[in-house]
Amino acid sequence: MPQSSLPVGNIVQSTAPIGLPQRTDYEGKFITLSPVSPQTDVAELYACSHGSIIKEQIWTYMSYGPFDSRSSMQIWLEEGAKSEDPLFFTVHHLESKQRIGMVSFLNIVSDMRRLELGHIWYSPDSQRSNANTEAIYLMLCETFDRLKYRRVEWKCDALNEKSRAAKVKFKWLTSANITLRSVPLTANERSQFLSYSIRTLSDRAIFRFPYCKAKY
Repeated sequence: MPQSSLPVGNIVQSTAPIGLPQRTDYEGKFITLSPVSPQTDVAELYACSHGSIIKEQIWTYMSYGPFDSRSSMQIWLEEGAKSEDPLFFTVHHLESKQRIGMVSFLNIVSDMRRLELGHIWYSPDSQRSNANTEAIYLMLCETFDRLKYRRVEWKCDALNEKSRAAKVKFKWLTSANITLRSVPLTANERSQFLSYSIRTLSDRAIFRFPYCKAKY
């Protein structure tokens, strides 16, 4: 076959075997991400996300919650603890020694070296703090540094201004505007989502994650 004159990218070297995110503790300066432990986590997670209008606004853009009772939240946590994808973690704030929210790895496609961060929520007192910044940082380090993945996605409701602002902070690229064609199953489901991504290399050959890492 004759060589094409059209521009092509560099050959991506194989990094096999390609692993999966670990179900382990990810320790930072301000928070630790620990695999969900329903019986020990539920009391603080329920208390920080229920009991007032402000707290229960956490669930506005989620497809679940708020929960009718602590026991119903524990049932949901027990289901999540068994899951491999999403792989759920509880966010522990080191200074206060309190559980303040949750995060997860999901939609993991290891052979394509990509995954998504999602199911992210924090108590109102912890929002716009260093907790989310460090949680995302730890998850990106696992994804890019250890697993050598090439793309991470993070979706949010198009009306969720706080979540969109958090993505700007980490220099995420807006990669798609997604319209769901299915009929909503719950009142919490929305029809319009934004998809963001962060890569090892952008189209202009700027190292985006190393930039974020250096800024952190």
